[in-house]
Amino acid sequence: MRLKDKVAIVSGAGRGIGKGIALKLASEGADVAIADINLQNAEKTAEEVRAMGRKSFAGKVDVRSRSEVGSFVDSAVKSLGRLDIMVNVAGVLTVESVVNLSEEDWDYVMDINMKGTFLFSQAAGRQMIAQGRGGKIICISSNGGKSGFPFEAHYCASKHAVIGFVRSLALELAKHKINVNAICPGYIVTDMHKLEISSWAKLQGKTEEDVRREALATIPLGRFGTPEDVAKVVVFLASEDSDYMTGQAINITGGNEMH
Repeated sequence: MRLKDKVAIVSGAGRGIGKGIALKLASEGADVAIADINLQNAEKTAEEVRAMGRKSFAGKVDVRSRSEVGSFVDSAVKSLGRLDIMVNVAGVLTVESVVNLSEEDWDYVMDINMKGTFLFSQAAGRQMIAQGRGGKIICISSNGGKSGFPFEAHYCASKHAVIGFVRSLALELAKHKINVNAICPGYIVTDMHKLEISSWAKLQGKTEEDVRREALATIPLGRFGTPEDVAKVVVFLASEDSDYMTGQAINITGGNEMH
C-alpha cells in the first residue's frame, strides 16, 4: 500500500472521477474525507471507503464558498487527524456557443472549476504548512486545459486557468515540500461525458452515436477512459514516487492530447 495511513480530501467525490479517485486512494491505504455538493452521494462514497477498512468523513460543500470549504477542511482534520493529500476534482460543464453563452453559465463554470480549486488548495495548503510535513495537492484540469473545443469556451478557459494556478502554486509551496500537480483527463466515461456528447449532438444536429464515434476516432489508443485510469495516476502523484515532480500537467487522454 503506497499511501498507508495517509489522509486525503477529495472534492466532488460523490460520483464519477472523484468517487473513483477516493476509492483508489482508500485501496492504497489512505483515510479519505469526501466533499460533494450532494450529501447523499458523499455519504455513499464514504460508506464504500469504510467498507474497505479505512476511515472516512463526508460533508456537503459548495466549493464556491470560502466558509464551507474552510469548515470542511477543519472538520476533516479533526475527524481524521491531519491532511496529507488534497485532490481537487469538483467540476461542471455546460455546452453552448460563445455568442449565445449567458453570463450566468460563464460564472457558474468558472466559479466551480477554478474558484473551487483555489479555495480548497488554499485551505489545504495552509493546513499542510501548519503541520510542517509537506504534502501533495493534485488538481483535475482537462485536455480542454491545453486545447480549445467548440461550444466549451468557458469550460476550456476554466481548465486552462487551473493549469496556470497549479504552476504558480507549485513555486510558492515548494519550500514547504508541498508538491502541486495537475491531471488533464480526456474523454472519461462519466455522467459529465454523457452530457457533453448529448449536448454536442443537439448543437450540431447529429446523433449521439455519430458524435461518440467521431470523438473515439481522435483517440489513438482506441477507447474512452475510465475513472480508474485517472485514479491510478492520482495515486502516483499522491505517493512518494512523485516527490521530485511539481508544477506538471499530466495528460490522461489515450493519446488524444500530447502537448
